[in-house]
Amino acid sequence: MDLTISHEQRATILVEALPYIQKYHNKIIVIKYGGAAMLNEELKRQVMGDIALLHLVGIRVVLVHGGGPEISDLLARMGKATAFINGLRVTDKETAEVALMVLAGKINKGLVALMETFGRHAIGLSGMDGRMIRVRQLDPALGYVGEIVGVDPAPVLDLLESGYIPIISTIGCNGDGGAYNINADTAAAHIAAALKAESLISMSDIPGLLRDVSDESSLIRRVKTDDVPQLIEDGILSGGMIPKVECCVEALRGGVRRAFILDGRIPHSILIEVLTDAGIGTMFF
Repeated sequence: MDLTISHEQRATILVEALPYIQKYHNKIIVIKYGGAAMLNEELKRQVMGDIALLHLVGIRVVLVHGGGPEISDLLARMGKATAFINGLRVTDKETAEVALMVLAGKINKGLVALMETFGRHAIGLSGMDGRMIRVRQLDPALGYVGEIVGVDPAPVLDLLESGYIPIISTIGCNGDGGAYNINADTAAAHIAAALKAESLISMSDIPGLLRDVSDESSLIRRVKTDDVPQLIEDGILSGGMIPKVECCVEALRGGVRRAFILDGRIPHSILIEVLTDAGIGTMFF
């Protein structure tokens, strides 16, 4: 099969992208990054390239990342068991130190370095920098897991104004400056709301919200926030998708215009969503 793209097809693609570039020019997009797109090195490079392209055409991108699998991997190598309650990692002090090291160190600085290979300047932050993400303990049974009580967008806005791409690891601090682990979807929603972002894009390992979880072709492309309770009651929205969707709803109520859950396993899924007519995944509005 010939996959060569003609010059005319390339021109058509660029023309189709133009109104979206104009729509998002100088607007803020927050991207929550994790899952398979983070673990696969080829996909990771494509994601960073997509973000570099968006930045190059004048879209202000903020990347918020998790790193749960890498935390679990290091804990396993240390011989330390990992436990979860309702999808949240039970985090004692040693685990909190590992999360800080992995998220704010290895993963964050690796993404910054990779972005630099595309000629775009990025700066890595954690929620502890400038006390950007303030938290309190979510549940004593979870240990050092934070519930967000406030986000100061000033450090991120300062970086955006200076032309940098902020890359944020999801570690917050309490009133005493202690490090707390935060769910990445929750952190991205709060950051997007604090920035009054145009869009929040959550990259996942599924196509989006499915009417039938066993059928990826049953994708629901558009969801009104008012319809979410009924989707839960009908059983269409269940399990781990509920907190993801609730984060999208929370972001919209905080002033974000659109929120998306899309399949990070698909190459260039961000560009397909932001710059084409077809779009991809589920949009919440």
